[in-house]
Amino acid sequence: MTVSRVVNGEKNVRPATRTAVLAAVKALNYSPNPAARSLAGAEAARIGLIYSNPSAAYLTEFLVGALDEASRTSVQIMLEKCEATSAAERAAVRKLVASGAAGVILPPPLCESHDVLDELRITGLPTVAVATGHSGKEASCVHINDTAAAREMTNYLLALGHRRIGFIKGHPNQTASQEREKGYLTALSEAGIKADPALMVQGYFSYRSGLDAAETLLSAKQLPTAIFASNDDMAAAAVSVAHRKGLDIPGDLSVVGFDDTAIATNIWPELTTIRQPVTSMAEIAIDLIVQAIRTVKRNGGESKPVDHLVTYTLIKRGSAGAPKGIVQKPAE
Repeated sequence: MTVSRVVNGEKNVRPATRTAVLAAVKALNYSPNPAARSLAGAEAARIGLIYSNPSAAYLTEFLVGALDEASRTSVQIMLEKCEATSAAERAAVRKLVASGAAGVILPPPLCESHDVLDELRITGLPTVAVATGHSGKEASCVHINDTAAAREMTNYLLALGHRRIGFIKGHPNQTASQEREKGYLTALSEAGIKADPALMVQGYFSYRSGLDAAETLLSAKQLPTAIFASNDDMAAAAVSVAHRKGLDIPGDLSVVGFDDTAIATNIWPELTTIRQPVTSMAEIAIDLIVQAIRTVKRNGGESKPVDHLVTYTLIKRGSAGAPKGIVQKPAE
């Protein structure tokens, strides 16, 4: 362990020993394993972050949180972008491992990629999945209760008087999408409203898919009075389509989103949405990885997955109101 302490710059080594070790290192042209150095102390850790997200707004907020927390905790983040193919995802993991990553963070949608998780399981590296619905089964995770959040948003629209509520789904391969749809359907069922398949349109969390979905909803013979999109990018797209069709928001149509990313306040009217604290979730992910690396160092083995549930908030802004003909009672 003396060689490791010298190479890692630890101070509790006698000067004579340090001199001898450094001479040997030079003579042998020794190069330390970067992953081993990362595991030797969280302060030197290299953390891999693999991303492939259709929402630039979400990814930006996530990276801001991750980079800020990495700076505070003196860890290094290695970013690796990959395409949504099995080969690319597995290659991204291998590249990070070869570069000395001591742990890996997975924002959506890679947080639920079987290829990525399988590859990481083989490596044994500590992993944190963010915004996943798998609740710490395969890796530590940071998430909100998507079902409860979507149910609360749907109930909010119902309380305003809406009964024809269009729903733009998220990517079908993501558990969060399924949970948000479940929350929407649960709220309708509890209100005694039968879900109308014509009001539920597939989206993929991208602005483009939101345009297509909103066009479908707003070209029907019987229009919805509200649209609940599974993320803010798609909600913003719905607002754009509504404006193009001459609809007033929220007078003719209410539109609400999910995430509360920057786009929610960069359009008019500003979006009513569910605030998923993306920046804070990224910070928590960094902290969990650092703790896991320290656990591996201390115990010499695997760290147990941690399930970290964070709080969401329904943010009311100008894009939602009562449908025409419904007079809202003033709040008491």
